[in-house]
Amino acid sequence: MPKTPLLSFFSALAICAALLPYSAHGQFSDNIEGEVSLNGSVTTGNTDTTNGGFGLKLSSTSQGWRHAFKSSANYGRANGKTNKSRYSLGYQLDRDIGETYYFFGNADYFSHDFGAFKQGHFIGGGFGARALNSESTKLRLESGLGYRSQKSRLKANDPSGLGSRTEEELALRLFSDFDHKFNDNVSFQNDTELLHSSSDTFLTNEVALKSKIWSNLSVRASFRIETHTNVPVGREKTDTISR
Repeated sequence: MPKTPLLSFFSALAICAALLPYSAHGQFSDNIEGEVSLNGSVTTGNTDTTNGGFGLKLSSTSQGWRHAFKSSANYGRANGKTNKSRYSLGYQLDRDIGETYYFFGNADYFSHDFGAFKQGHFIGGGFGARALNSESTKLRLESGLGYRSQKSRLKANDPSGLGSRTEEELALRLFSDFDHKFNDNVSFQNDTELLHSSSDTFLTNEVALKSKIWSNLSVRASFRIETHTNVPVGREKTDTISR
């Protein structure tokens, strides 16, 4: 695995995590919550594989401002060769304009060594609403516009003779975040995001079931699907991740 991308990724992770607890006017907030997730597997014998994953979500609220930071990393090797390498970072700042509505600005970055697109980012803002906000069930809906950039990955022998290219354009973003607690120990989550621009529409959906097993320790099972409408020749439109 290249050292430079890893160093840049975790440096950005540390900086964002350090800045998260501060509100927009620079005061420290004690209202910080979040979760850290780890997963991994190792096999030896006829097949030697190593797979590891890391996830982090943090949020902080202070006087009508909310900060949310998320990151993930997945890496795998099989028989001495890297076959999985993907990272993502995201940050969002919300400003309440009442109990139900809020404005937001967000920025997201991804790097995927084996996907249809090698890397990309989105920076934008918009308007959000808490459609449901009870103790057990919460639903946030967001819509906005922003700047989208993504670098495609073409095959070395691509008949067009073109190398990897970067698309930069205005994009529409729609997002929903649904959370439901069945009881104090078991909860369900469903996140859906759509990014639409003239060159490609990207849709993701992740469902997860989490169960507390002891104190702050839980087990979590999730399934994520990612699909593009337009990808380079020889690349699949849809990827799935089960954790």
